[in-house]
Amino acid sequence: MTITANGLAEITELAGRDLGHSSWLEITQDRVDAFADATNDHQWIHVDPDRAKNGPFGGTIAHGYLTLSLVIPLFGELLDVRGVSMSINYGLDRVRFPSPVKVGARIRLAGTVAEVRDVPDNGVQMAMDFTVEIDGGTKPACAARAIYRHYA
Repeated sequence: MTITANGLAEITELAGRDLGHSSWLEITQDRVDAFADATNDHQWIHVDPDRAKNGPFGGTIAHGYLTLSLVIPLFGELLDVRGVSMSINYGLDRVRFPSPVKVGARIRLAGTVAEVRDVPDNGVQMAMDFTVEIDGGTKPACAARAIYRHYA
């Protein structure tokens, strides 16, 4: 279920709130290959299924940065911000990739609004704690704190 925040005051009220989980998303070889082409990262553990069968993961895996990039569309399922003039991705405080995402696995995003504080120029900054979970996995694929700014 998507939570809607309308304006800076409602965004501020989200501090400490668990936003729940996104839907599941399957990681396909086509998506991994497209990411490899976009980033010019064609390491065999990502793009060579035959060779990767005998590699350390038993098959191809998603790039860590592909997993991280999928936070954006999955986050859109958790929170819809309205009533602001602009929202920006301000950066990341930390990112970890505790477990690889094998091609064919499903991932989803869990998110919590860690904190919200005022920033200059009539805005607020949200620190979001994200965990990318792997269906059936014991460790997350990615844990990150992302920073977003929203302006009136």
